[in-house]
Amino acid sequence: MTTAPGPTVLDAASLLCEVADELVVRTVRDTHTAWVDRVYGVGRLATRAQSPSVGERAHRGIASAVYAGVGGGLRLASTGLDRVAATGRGPHLESTSEGRFVSSAVNGLIGDRLLRERPQMAIPMAVRRGGADVDPTPEGLGAAFPEASGRLVVFLHGLCENESYWQRHRDRTGTTYAEELAGRGWTPLMLRANTGLPLRENGAALTGLMQQVVEAWPVPVERIALVGHSMGGLVIRAAGAVTADVEEPWSSKVSDVVTLGTPHLGAPIAWGIGHGSRGLGVLPETAAFGRLLDWRSAGVHDLVAGLAEDVAPLPHARYRLVAATLTDSQRHPVGHLVGDLLVRPRSAYGRDRRGRSLFPDADVLHVGRTDHFGLLNHPQVHTALLEWLG
Repeated sequence: MTTAPGPTVLDAASLLCEVADELVVRTVRDTHTAWVDRVYGVGRLATRAQSPSVGERAHRGIASAVYAGVGGGLRLASTGLDRVAATGRGPHLESTSEGRFVSSAVNGLIGDRLLRERPQMAIPMAVRRGGADVDPTPEGLGAAFPEASGRLVVFLHGLCENESYWQRHRDRTGTTYAEELAGRGWTPLMLRANTGLPLRENGAALTGLMQQVVEAWPVPVERIALVGHSMGGLVIRAAGAVTADVEEPWSSKVSDVVTLGTPHLGAPIAWGIGHGSRGLGVLPETAAFGRLLDWRSAGVHDLVAGLAEDVAPLPHARYRLVAATLTDSQRHPVGHLVGDLLVRPRSAYGRDRRGRSLFPDADVLHVGRTDHFGLLNHPQVHTALLEWLG
């Protein structure tokens, strides 16, 4: 098992300075400028003045100097922190669960930008064990999984999450999905991904990783089950559509695909953010806040519509689709409208308004009186998983 040093707290502090300059300072500056234009413009119109007054020029000059100074200071601090971080000094984010939480959240929000501009902070798709990446080689996998079986159950988290989210609500059930299935002869593989990348890009990365894992696994792989929470289910679907140019692709071993609260047809909250961004951009006084909302990753953009019908299910795999609602019944008006607060049942089942289904032969499960994250280690899902994969 190997772990690259990865980003440090100084890298995170440098990014914070950059974000503060680009989002906070510039948003305040542009909003301030828009209101100054509006107020003084009305004043000039009322007085029929042809040029800015002394007070207006002074106001603009002072404001410009203040914003330039604050922004310049933040950029200077960011550059300085980058130089120190490049030496490897400072605690590493990967050394604590809190640091890994921050890293996963930031990657979900701006992971595509990190890959371009700060690659040391971009999370690679990897198998995880004990808070570290596992080298997908015979030696690395053999050391990490000394009791490997021929049946693999792969868990992939959702947006801004990491592999530790599969431990949530463990106190409620006394176990986890992975632990329970390990007792039934499965070997759990917990993955971590940069959820800010486009779905199809992550799908290609998942296919590449799983092909390596299958070829290097300590014993012959007989069967693979894939379990995805939220966006993780979409990445799994995208991976199934990528053809591995090998004689025996990993996907041929996949017997079951389980998605928990996955927005196969998109998530209302992502749709709302996009429309809110465009709506705020109509007026100069609110345009900066629209850009603030638009400062989101390709992964979040992809959640607006989910994946289209061109991403077909694996023909030899059985699909199991789990949806949740805040209400007991999914037919309740509130449950139908808000679903689990993030995903509606119709989207989680892949059924459009006309009744067409992306997964016509799938098994479906509704879990009532819970939210999006309540699907993690839920008793009803535990029971279903043991039935489906037992």
